[in-house]
Amino acid sequence: MSYIYLDESGDLGLNFDKKGSTEHFIITALFSEKPRSIEKCVKKVREGISKKLSGPLHAHKESPIVRKRLLHCLLDRECKAMVIILQKRKLYSDPKDEKIVLYNYVTNILIDRIFSKKILGDIPSVTIVASRKETNRFLNKNFTDYIEASVKRHGIGAKVLIKAPHQEIPLQAVDFVSWAIFRKYEHKDESYYKIIKGMIVEENDLY
Repeated sequence: MSYIYLDESGDLGLNFDKKGSTEHFIITALFSEKPRSIEKCVKKVREGISKKLSGPLHAHKESPIVRKRLLHCLLDRECKAMVIILQKRKLYSDPKDEKIVLYNYVTNILIDRIFSKKILGDIPSVTIVASRKETNRFLNKNFTDYIEASVKRHGIGAKVLIKAPHQEIPLQAVDFVSWAIFRKYEHKDESYYKIIKGMIVEENDLY
């Protein structure tokens, strides 16, 4: 069974004068046939921090040494990554209430590229796990149905799940990968990106 873990970095707002607004929005897919090995990697890094640490790991909160340890650990876990980058200034209008539609659209393009290019090879089915950002059940249902239908158009069975990082540990790993790639585009800092560059099979701008 193949697994794809999804996470994003940045925001979809177009008010660039607003504090915290980003120039880029990216969605990263981390795929593997051995999710348990990714879990072990995360747990190994957690144990190196503190056995009393509670809650999931988040790249933006951790120290540089923790970030580098986890990223280096992933290099030995037979996983690959693919990313799609949205330069928000290229959007013609503010998504506002359509942000969820735009998110689904960008995610769908990423997923479609993965299967159109047969990045995972010829597989009968896949499980896709997205990091929970939207708590509205109706919107979550729309997202899962939308992505499942997209994958099935390639003749592949799909199961899409929306989980919190503490429920699905590999989501913590893709958070670090996405954060490292985002640093490259948003802050011109490639120090973390260079660690995982060999894992990335493709990174393209949406446009």
